[in-house]
Amino acid sequence: MDVRVPRLGEGADSGTVATIFVKEGDHIRKDQPVLEIESEKAVATIPCTADGRVTAIHVKEGDVITVGQLVLSIAEGSEQSAGEGGRRVIDVTVGDEEEDLHPLPAVAGPSADAAVPVESAPVASDIPEKAGLPPAAAPTVRKMARELGIDLRLVRGSERGGRIIVADLKRYVQQLQQRATMTQLTPMPAGVPSRTPSRAAAVDFAQWGPVRKEKVSILRKTISARMSESWAAVPRVTQFDEADITALLQLKKNYDKKYEKKGARLTLTVLALKALVPVLKRHPIVNASLDEISGEIVFKEYYHIGIAVDTEQGLIVPVLRDVDKSTLLQISLDLAQLAERARQRKVGLEEMQGGTFTVSNQGGIGSGPFTPIVNVPEAAILGMGRGMLKPVVRKNRIEKRTIVPLSLSYDHRLVDGANAARFMVDLVQAFENFNESDLKAGL
Repeated sequence: MDVRVPRLGEGADSGTVATIFVKEGDHIRKDQPVLEIESEKAVATIPCTADGRVTAIHVKEGDVITVGQLVLSIAEGSEQSAGEGGRRVIDVTVGDEEEDLHPLPAVAGPSADAAVPVESAPVASDIPEKAGLPPAAAPTVRKMARELGIDLRLVRGSERGGRIIVADLKRYVQQLQQRATMTQLTPMPAGVPSRTPSRAAAVDFAQWGPVRKEKVSILRKTISARMSESWAAVPRVTQFDEADITALLQLKKNYDKKYEKKGARLTLTVLALKALVPVLKRHPIVNASLDEISGEIVFKEYYHIGIAVDTEQGLIVPVLRDVDKSTLLQISLDLAQLAERARQRKVGLEEMQGGTFTVSNQGGIGSGPFTPIVNVPEAAILGMGRGMLKPVVRKNRIEKRTIVPLSLSYDHRLVDGANAARFMVDLVQAFENFNESDLKAGL
C-alpha cells in the first residue's frame, strides 16, 4: 500500500517534512502517526491508513512535498492480488480536480518542450475587458498563480468553459520563459532602456567577517509573503490613542485569585477582548472585509478575534471564535489553551482562518507604541503597548495613572479616518469604564 500526502487544509497544497516517526522494517498500525508536515503556519500529523510493515520511505526530513506525493510504502498483513503487485494505492484529490501534481518549472530559462510559440503568449493588453467573475480555476491553481505573480486573466484555460488547470499554468510559464530568452538575445537599440527589472546581486558577506547561515523556514516564508501582500494591497493608516487603565488594573487585582481558582489567568489581553466586542458591534465597518472580486463590502455578524502569538519559530495568529458569546472566564481559558498550542505548533490551518479582527499586545515584552500591519483580508488590527505610570491631570489635580498606548492600523479603502477616530474613542471608554459584571460572569 502506498501512503500519500492528504489534503492539508484549504489553500494548502505543499509542506515541509518536519519529523519522520518510523523507519523501514517497522510494524505500524492504522491511524499511527508516521510523519509531521509543516504547512504554512501549522504542523500537521499524517497517520497511517492501515496495519502493516514499512517497506520503503520515499522522503526525508526537510523535503518539500505536495498533496498526493508518495511518502511511504507499506506491506499489509493480508494477501494482495498478483495483479496489484502486492500494493494498494489510495488516490488523493487536490482541491476539486485530480491532475498533474508536479511543481511548476522555475521562471528562469527556456523550455525545450514548450508547445505554444512565444508569439501566442498573452500580454497585459490581452486581458479581456469584461467585468464579472474571475477565470475558473481550482484553489490549488490560484495559489500557484499568486506565488508566481501571474494574473490568471492572462492564462488561456484548456478545460470546458475556459477552466484553467495546472497544465495551462505550466504552458504559460514556458511561454514567458521563451519570451524572456528571446528578449535577452535581441540587442536593444542604443539609448533604449531595458524593460527587464534588475535583481539584487548576491552578496558574499563572509568577505567582511564571520557569518552564520540557516535555511529560511516555511513559516518565515509564509510570514514574508503575507506581510508583502498586506503592504502592497492595503493603503494603511494608523490611529493612535491612550487609555487610562488604572481602574481596570484594580478590578483585575480584585478578581485575579478568583480566576486562578478556576484555572484561568486574567490578563490585559483577555480584558481587551471583552472590551472590544461591543465596540466592534457599534462600528461594523471595522469588523468588515472588502471583496474586490464582487465589488462588495462584507459585514460579518460574528466576532472571531485573531491573537498574535510570539513563538520561537515566528509570529502565528490563531483565531478565538465567537468571543461575543463567551464569558470572560471562558475567554481566559480558551485563549491560554490556544496560545500554548500555537507555541507548540499544534494549531491547524482552519484555526488560523476566518478572523474578523486581530489584536497584537506587545506590552508583555516591554514595547511602547507601534504600527501593526493589517492582517488581510481583515479591515483593521489593534496594537497594544506597555502600560506606564504617567502624571495625569484629573479634576484639577495631578495624579499618577497607568496609561496604555493603543494603535489601530486600518485599511483606508474601507475605514475612513473619522470612523477610526470614533472607534478609538469608544474603545478608550470601554477600557476606562469596564463593566464589573463581566468579571463576575461564570465564577
